[in-house]
Amino acid sequence: MVRDIERRDFVKGVGAAGIVGLAGCTGDQSGGEGTTSGGSEGTTSGGSEGTTSGGSEGTSSGGSGGSVDRSEPIRYGVLLPTTGDLASVGKPIRDAATLVGKQLQNADMGGLSVEYREEDTQTSPQAGISAANSLVNAGIPGICGPASSGVNIQVSKQVFIPNGVVGCSPSSTAASVTDLEDDGFVFRTAPSDNLQGQVMGQVASENLGASSAVTMYVNNDYGQGLSQSFASAFEEAGGSVNDQVSFEKEQSSYTSKLQSALGSDPDLLVVIGYPASGTQMFKDFYSDFDPSNYDILLTDGMKDPEMRRQVGNPMENVTGTAPAPVGPAADAFASLYQEEYGRSPGVFNAHAYDASAILVLANAMAGENDGAAVKENMDKVANPEGTEVTVENLAEGVQMAAQGEDVNYQGASSPTNFDDAGDMAAVSFDVWKFAPDTESGIEVSETIDFEK
Repeated sequence: MVRDIERRDFVKGVGAAGIVGLAGCTGDQSGGEGTTSGGSEGTTSGGSEGTTSGGSEGTSSGGSGGSVDRSEPIRYGVLLPTTGDLASVGKPIRDAATLVGKQLQNADMGGLSVEYREEDTQTSPQAGISAANSLVNAGIPGICGPASSGVNIQVSKQVFIPNGVVGCSPSSTAASVTDLEDDGFVFRTAPSDNLQGQVMGQVASENLGASSAVTMYVNNDYGQGLSQSFASAFEEAGGSVNDQVSFEKEQSSYTSKLQSALGSDPDLLVVIGYPASGTQMFKDFYSDFDPSNYDILLTDGMKDPEMRRQVGNPMENVTGTAPAPVGPAADAFASLYQEEYGRSPGVFNAHAYDASAILVLANAMAGENDGAAVKENMDKVANPEGTEVTVENLAEGVQMAAQGEDVNYQGASSPTNFDDAGDMAAVSFDVWKFAPDTESGIEVSETIDFEK
């Protein structure tokens, strides 16, 4: 089932509290200092470290026929969490981001080459800043990431913007990202939490029939903002929010927090957090409380089948929301990802592929590894008009862009048209449940579309 929501209805449904101060999916302002492990680079046979160069075969169609006189490779970075609280979902997102470079490895690039470099944010702002500086110092002009909004906002302010480097996050959903004074250097393929809060409120009232709810949210910008956004939307729909209870990441027990949240006997428990914390929280919930008394609503940060397996419960009373990969090239991307990694893509994977692909195309059109030049071409390669470029003809599209031809990248996550703030102009959300008997472990019951 697909449901459309008009932009004007969304704005009306989310009150001022829901629009101000939201942080993003997987957002984290906390987190101690850390250092990143050494960055890794994509390697190819017959090429230098970190370089993907033209070969005779590939998953993209052949180039446009003409060679391009460019001595330096097209370079992009991948700055995502492979350790820390988001490691379980961060690694597949990283895999999607690097898939662009891997895909172009054997494609006919007409003399062009592509180089990518990886760094781990450790789901920590300080580690993310250090890792981002490593990429900038390596001469990377455009970076896919970071994933969490707390990390993304700090990295944008302290690294991307002052150094004139483009950041394009696949999963940072903070509303505050929109309002950054970024001089146009910060983009994202993920939707804002303003929209997810509206979806959550709608699902809670219409799908689950709840009239009262409490939220438990991770104590950072992501949790606080999305809890507020949900509360505003749910109350607008006629429901009441009895309490909003914060919690810290990765604690040994959440029983006391659960007791505090459930003391008012709500119809619905909304949990906003990450898999590592969620595993312990739901072990405590199913051990100490009767699940038949409560419906539970989760957000995108917990859309991880592995969490359910670690909890050791089917979690049948759980429903979730998450951005949906419903772009024109969604099926082609899913097939390519499955072929490369032997598994289906997960949450924000399509968004990461799209972010990396747009960065490569913008770099190709810019003709140089310069952040300011890449910035000026992000809209040009992603928004109409131009020859349509998708997962299936990406190598040809890169060649066309390098030759100065107009291209219009059509993504896997959405049509990937940027608005003036660097956000997506049209996005979709899935309503999902855990499904142990399916290959992915997730079953989607409904898709809700937004268009500005």
